Amino acid sequence: MRVLLIAHTHIERDIPGYVSHAVASTEPWVFETHADELVEQGGRLCYLSWNRPNPATATNKGYVANIIEKGHFSVLEHASATFYIDGVTRNFTHELIRHRHLSFSEVSQRYVDAGAFEFVEHPGLAPVSDPVRYWMQEAVENAFDAYGTLVDDLNEQGYLRKEARQAARHVLPGGTETKILVTGNLRAWRDVLRKRLELDANGEPLADLEFYQVAREILIELKRIAPNAFQDFEVPA
Repeated sequence: MRVLLIAHTHIERDIPGYVSHAVASTEPWVFETHADELVEQGGRLCYLSWNRPNPATATNKGYVANIIEKGHFSVLEHASATFYIDGVTRNFTHELIRHRHLSFSEVSQRYVDAGAFEFVEHPGLAPVSDPVRYWMQEAVENAFDAYGTLVDDLNEQGYLRKEARQAARHVLPGGTETKILVTGNLRAWRDVLRKRLELDANGEPLADLEFYQVAREILIELKRIAPNAFQDFEVPA
């Protein structure tokens, strides 16, 4: 599994007039991260509250904390982050795309031969015994062999590569590796993480374990680029 943050919100601070508009000339202000800064700009614009009269919300951290506490999440939608994720399974991405407020681009099994990908073992299979593991690996190899045989047979019958692959892929396991590009605004990512990092009464993940592990890596990166927007989230051990 690999989770890479490849793009995120950047403010063009050199635009003439931006600093004088965002910061009251009578009160110095330290710029925060671009994403957190943009969230505050959205909120302050609504009320033209550039002078920061309230000490509790005078800092970016305090201001964003108040937004989170009040549930005024719309201003979090101005900032976004894009992740490239690979070494994960089709089963995982089938769950990921249920978060419809995110945007996705995933490798196509119709156009790309499955021979370019491997089987990704689910973390929940780690404790299986050696005999069962051997049987599992054999089953996976048989599935990929069947896929290749089906593609070859359909090609020989005149099917185009796309047509052959879209039919043959139905024998592939859900643990087949995939690669996906995912973009979401900070409000959307907060919703994903709130659901996928939730623990039960015994401290165990309620989400699928693979998704939980990916969500943890995403949170680490989001806390780096927008620590105040995710100040109420703790990275699991």
